[in-house]
Amino acid sequence: MRKLALSLMFILLGASFVIAQPKQSFIKVTVTPDHADWNYTCGEKPKFAVEVESCSNAPLQDVEVYYEISEDFLEPLEKGTKTLKDGTFVFTGHTMKKPGFLRCRVWAKVDGKKYEECATAAFEKEKIEPKTVMPKDFAAFWQAEIEKNSKIDMLPQLELVPEKCTPKVNVYSASFQSFKKGSRIYGTLCVPANHNGKCPAILIVPGAGCRSRKGYYGEAEKGFVTFEVGIHGIPTVLEDESIYEHLKQGSLLNYPSANVDDKDNYYYKRVFVGCARAIDFLAQLDFVDADKIGVMGGSQGGALTITTSYLNPKVKCGAAFYPAMCDLTGYLYDQGNAWPYLFKNKKLATKERLETVKYYDVVNFARNLAVPIWVSYGYNDLVVCPTSIQGVINEIPSSKEVMIVPQSRHWTYPEQNSARSKWMMNQLTK
Repeated sequence: MRKLALSLMFILLGASFVIAQPKQSFIKVTVTPDHADWNYTCGEKPKFAVEVESCSNAPLQDVEVYYEISEDFLEPLEKGTKTLKDGTFVFTGHTMKKPGFLRCRVWAKVDGKKYEECATAAFEKEKIEPKTVMPKDFAAFWQAEIEKNSKIDMLPQLELVPEKCTPKVNVYSASFQSFKKGSRIYGTLCVPANHNGKCPAILIVPGAGCRSRKGYYGEAEKGFVTFEVGIHGIPTVLEDESIYEHLKQGSLLNYPSANVDDKDNYYYKRVFVGCARAIDFLAQLDFVDADKIGVMGGSQGGALTITTSYLNPKVKCGAAFYPAMCDLTGYLYDQGNAWPYLFKNKKLATKERLETVKYYDVVNFARNLAVPIWVSYGYNDLVVCPTSIQGVINEIPSSKEVMIVPQSRHWTYPEQNSARSKWMMNQLTK
């Protein structure tokens, strides 16, 4: 029986290892620009080499592909089908006269199944200028909101979750009051079990959606307090994952656009001030060094990393993967389409909505940053457009370190996570 249990354990471990690996397909489609770094000057015409091969690297004969060549998140400049006689073809003939990104996307159809790949050329990306306008009262607006929130009793709560603890990490369900009486921000707090004195701390802000927050054990095992928060006002350690799914498909289905017509009642006001207060929550803990607190996150969490780094002066550094909510009005000027795509239908760009987004666009927070920032993204991101990400990077006046992995999409390689962790831990132990 013991041998059977051990065998099952190794099978399960092996399965989890396989699932965690990059997805592999029997048919391999590659799209490769003719510049190794994928970077071009305006006016150059990149050549995109397309190959369709079997898993044994043998080119497929007479395979049909559908292709689109377009500027970042905009309508195709060219699209159509090609039959690749020997499994290869080179697309060329398009360029950009302004800074931005040009993408070649290909779908190959083999035995009735579609396989997709893309490559994206960057044109003088350091010159991309966001279209978002800075309102004159931006700083005053957010200062007033933070001050208003500071007058609400935090009423912090910590509850040990024994089943989630390890010999090296104590795990707590934590929460505090924010925004208004009775409204709480919840998170999963990981504390080094054998900490001696005060520890540096990292706030982990969430990507989009609604789900449990398992906690960040890695940094906690290295002596850092980690606090992974949710933003929707529900505990992050519920065992029944279906609760989060029901909320995501129900009342939270379209939360990124909730009350976007009113800057004083937009959904993200509660979120922004709540994440800023999470830093205060960490700072008041006896085992946290209030002078060594960082914030990190990806996508929506990348956006919240930047907004929190601006809103709370206790933040020492921030690390963002592919930040969303950048240059929200860029699409109205045919310059990308930033998540959450509020103006994908340009008819939705009402006076009220345009007024609101000026106060919530990450670009305007980035323009006022005073702390070191680390950012990483890929040119092939099809969720958060690279144009908006690079535009916000260009606006950051503080010390910044940028790690670009051109071929990556809306995910990260282990090396990116390692680089982020090394940079952040270095910043917080100076």
